Amino acid sequence: MTPEHLPITQYDSQLTEKQQHLSQLLSPYQHPEIEVFRSPVSHYRMRAEFRLWHEGDELYHIMFDQQTKSRIRVDQFPAASELINQLMPIMIEAIKQDPVLRHKIFQIDYLTTLSGEALVTLLYHRPLHDDWVAAASQLRDKLRQSGFTLDIIGRATKTKIVLDKDYIEETLNVHGETLIYRQVENSFTQPNAAINISMLEWAQKITQDSTGDLLELYCGNGNFSIALAKNFEHVLATEIAKPSVESAQYNIAANQVKNVQIIRMSAEEFTQAMQGVRKFNRLKGIDLQSYNCETIFVDPPRSGLDEQTLKMVQQYPRILYISCNPETLCENLSVLTETHTISRVALFDQFPYTHHMESGVLLTLR
Repeated sequence: MTPEHLPITQYDSQLTEKQQHLSQLLSPYQHPEIEVFRSPVSHYRMRAEFRLWHEGDELYHIMFDQQTKSRIRVDQFPAASELINQLMPIMIEAIKQDPVLRHKIFQIDYLTTLSGEALVTLLYHRPLHDDWVAAASQLRDKLRQSGFTLDIIGRATKTKIVLDKDYIEETLNVHGETLIYRQVENSFTQPNAAINISMLEWAQKITQDSTGDLLELYCGNGNFSIALAKNFEHVLATEIAKPSVESAQYNIAANQVKNVQIIRMSAEEFTQAMQGVRKFNRLKGIDLQSYNCETIFVDPPRSGLDEQTLKMVQQYPRILYISCNPETLCENLSVLTETHTISRVALFDQFPYTHHMESGVLLTLR
């Protein structure tokens, strides 16, 4: 597969292969039928990063072959959103024609939304001065006049210049409800917006009859917290990354959600607080014992849950686990299924045409 060509005719077969692989990994554990959620076959990625290659008067986007490390020119990228594809040739032509914008630029990052907003980051191997600000501002204004809702950021060593704002605001339709999510540049966001909607709707559906409160670890910008809030009396959520916490607080207010509390701490720190191992000033004024959390939601990094958090998670009657790595998910399941049974399983094709899989598991106490 080259960056400019997707094997669309092979989509169904590659999705079937993923389903079979996940089923094989889960075979040691009794599990129900896997629910499969398809991705759009093209234009599914809302963000993309490209190196830029200078060759004489020419300038173009490139990617590197993961195996051979050879350079591949990319003029269009059908995996990315239509908005990214519209911007790619326009940005190249504009940068190419402006010596200030072109000088020692080495990368360009695109972040877009289904709602039509774009954030473009230009990365340089040189200091950025007022002449760059003037040139980039002129380009931004020209693109806005052409109908784009767009902001530009300039990055260099120890430098970040924001022209207006460093975020976009996504709106997602989840079971007929419009949810607003601020997404900050250089912070984690779900790359496949359509699959993100599928994940949110699936999580809403399987928790709609829940009782008590929800504890969420690794909440990011509140992606799941906000969508799930209506199914619980209260939501207590943790996240360690400061920009994500700030976005989550904004998103809670923007969606007028009244029952979500965000704490800035890692899952490991929260486990220590719950076990009374350490006291944290960040928990001042928050009575953890006042929460009646009968469901815990985890969306950990690729490494999965650490040993202590895994033991803490087992104390909850219901565990909702979203995983970006089925291998570490299964390692965690070898422990979790000692106390819980798997009642729902889903495969979300977040990254079509790759071996990567996003999956979801609901476990209930035996």
